[in-house]
Amino acid sequence: MKEKILVVDDDEGVRQVLGQSLQESGYGVTGVDSGERAVAAVREGAFGLIILDMVLPRVDGLEVLKEITALRPEIPIIMITGYASVETAIKAMKMGAVDYVVKPFRMEEVELVVAKALERSHLRRENTYLRRQLESTYGVHNIIGQSVEMRRIFGLIEQVASARSTVLITGASGTGKELIAKALHFNGERRNQPFVSVNCGGIPDTLLEDELFGHVKGAFTDAVADRPGRFEAADSGTLFLDEIGNMSMSLQIKLLRVLQEREFLSLGGTKKISVDVRIIAATNMDLKKMMEEGRFREDLYYRLNVIHINIPSLRERREDIPLLIHHFLNKYCREMNVPLKRFIPDALKTLMEFSWPGNVRQLENVIERAVALSFGKEDLGREDLPREVLEEGAIEMPMLQVGGDGFSLDEVLATYEQKMLYQALEHSRWVKTRAAELLKIKRTTLIEKMKRLGIPLKGHGEREPGGPPVEGAGVGAVPVEESREDAH
Repeated sequence: MKEKILVVDDDEGVRQVLGQSLQESGYGVTGVDSGERAVAAVREGAFGLIILDMVLPRVDGLEVLKEITALRPEIPIIMITGYASVETAIKAMKMGAVDYVVKPFRMEEVELVVAKALERSHLRRENTYLRRQLESTYGVHNIIGQSVEMRRIFGLIEQVASARSTVLITGASGTGKELIAKALHFNGERRNQPFVSVNCGGIPDTLLEDELFGHVKGAFTDAVADRPGRFEAADSGTLFLDEIGNMSMSLQIKLLRVLQEREFLSLGGTKKISVDVRIIAATNMDLKKMMEEGRFREDLYYRLNVIHINIPSLRERREDIPLLIHHFLNKYCREMNVPLKRFIPDALKTLMEFSWPGNVRQLENVIERAVALSFGKEDLGREDLPREVLEEGAIEMPMLQVGGDGFSLDEVLATYEQKMLYQALEHSRWVKTRAAELLKIKRTTLIEKMKRLGIPLKGHGEREPGGPPVEGAGVGAVPVEESREDAH
């Protein structure tokens, strides 16, 4: 679409020159000769930009500027002025004009000023749209959940969103910790400032310090230029430190110093950098136990845990499961362009009774799979659910009976062991080191057991029919308009 430009000047020659040149550049142009007609035109039509002469009959340009800015503040206005009134043009910019040109002007200059003003206007509009989308997506009222625990969390988010205090979010994998962190940010006073996320478990310790604090040129072999870190990128906004429990003790000390002093040194730097950053940290680990074991600093824990939000697992808020199922069915039927589907009562009962070790992330994956594989069916049954959901309640310890044939102890134990391994892998997002820690075994032992029991070694890509969901397949707490987040 052509941008429409309103030219306001009482000199007919100026209107003609501007109109002809701007039309040749692809703009739609309307010309008026007075401030009154300019205001009337703005009331009646939509314009992308206004070129306004400073000197007009009856009402001067500054008054017209003031009235139009009050009426349509989003329209950029460029002032036309003479050499003697440049100071007045600067005053006009303080009142809301975006730029000015001086008579006599060259059309190349005018076209350049117009193009830059429209570009800035487009960026502002796009940023406003994106900001509104984010605020809508992460608004507390858009996060799915009606259970008592979730309503308590919503109330806490609204209460502390604008506070500067650090927040510690805890909960199992897949419960939606990053989503809650974004809700805190986008519902608070820092909503228009950066939200920067760092996965402390996904970056090797040797690189995490550089990622957080940045470096100066020459700090190490490959440091060919200065590089700001995430703290600087988040200045005046929020820094989300996910999987904080994976941070090394040496980095914990440096993070504690930043929290205390609000300043830091980049790698190789000698000048301290001050930042105003709100810290939100998250973990699925037991930090108190890690403190007792000497793996997490007590002073850092209390610095982070000023406000604590614990997200319950899905099995602790089963009343939210039907809402989530309905949401995911709508989402994936819409994405796959198929008629809306529903689960028959027997399948819905199975979903309600499953323990969901992978939380909402796992539930989303199950619903997406069911929709994708159901073809033309509108009613989904138990046959559309994966193996781990159907077989959860089937593992029961058999009873020896007098005169009976007995049973294979090895087979029963193997079945139970396979179930435990699947649960540990789900809880750890298929990170084998963490799964082994949950099971109190060595990582090599876990891999041997997975091979023996036929469990795929990777959570991504190809998998056995009905096998575990792939890593990072969904989220925890879910916004109505956007249900998939970075893995937690």
